[in-house]
Amino acid sequence: MHLDPFELHRPTTVEETVRLAGELAGRFDYLAGGTDLLPNYKMHLNLRPHLIALDRVAELSARTDETWGAMVRLADLERDPLVRGRWPAVADAVAEVATPLVRASGTIGGNLLVETRCFFFNQSEFWRASLGYCLKADGDRCHVVPQTSRCYATFSGDLAPALMVAGAEVEIAGPSGRRRLPLDRLYDVAGDGIHRVTIAPGELLVAVHLPRDERGSPGRYLKLRVRPAFDFPELGVAVSGRWTGDRLDALRLAVGGVDPYPRRFDSLTDPLLGAPLTDERVATLADSVARAVRPVHNTFLLPDYRRRMVAVYVRRAIAEARKGVAA
Repeated sequence: MHLDPFELHRPTTVEETVRLAGELAGRFDYLAGGTDLLPNYKMHLNLRPHLIALDRVAELSARTDETWGAMVRLADLERDPLVRGRWPAVADAVAEVATPLVRASGTIGGNLLVETRCFFFNQSEFWRASLGYCLKADGDRCHVVPQTSRCYATFSGDLAPALMVAGAEVEIAGPSGRRRLPLDRLYDVAGDGIHRVTIAPGELLVAVHLPRDERGSPGRYLKLRVRPAFDFPELGVAVSGRWTGDRLDALRLAVGGVDPYPRRFDSLTDPLLGAPLTDERVATLADSVARAVRPVHNTFLLPDYRRRMVAVYVRRAIAEARKGVAA
């Protein structure tokens, strides 16, 4: 496999990047760590003739206590003991991403926007051509759920669920200026599964903002995958909560790896607040989350198994988060 020719652009400011994105609309990809994009390019997946490299845009690599630039490397977060103390679920998720070599190059923004995955998409061009391609790349139908309007490839990032339960917001820059929105609204849950984020053409993910008042809340991120080191998630469950004695004061729960986008389940956790979180209530919550997800057969593990493991991992994650309270 080889990379086809492309023109590389290296802006140095967010404003220059946005201007270039407008000029090259529809003909470029952003290049962050390249750990997912470049292997996909080698397999001729949705090639663009231009790449806008982001490594020289200093603002994107800046990091403060509550603001992390989109180009901050995952390895830098992994080595920072303050991240473990303040955002334990995020620290779990960072450590679960691929391998140390990938984390040395991979970035926060890249993991939040990582390409969705599917048996019929993540293949060589020769393999895909023999099948007639797919809706997500060069074809006109989905082979997983046969139809011609929606892609069911699965969200494959680790950071999004963990940052969702931390209450993170994302900052986006575009021709009309900058805007901030809750992380869960970054993903277009009503879209076609191909254009899966609410970032408009010409916009750029600049940073992640974490709320100061959520620092230190006990949390966990648990990941199911076939190989313990390297694989994308077959399931990722993130939990963050606060307790006063037995009383539950706050609980956030998010799941990735089973749908085309990560999801936070506030409608299921909010009714539990203000009362003890008994084992029975945890089991009911876990079963409700498992019923709400819709995995399909486009990854290594069967959908029914992944759905059943959602309930198991929700129970485990809550139990381990509560150990953090006791500690």
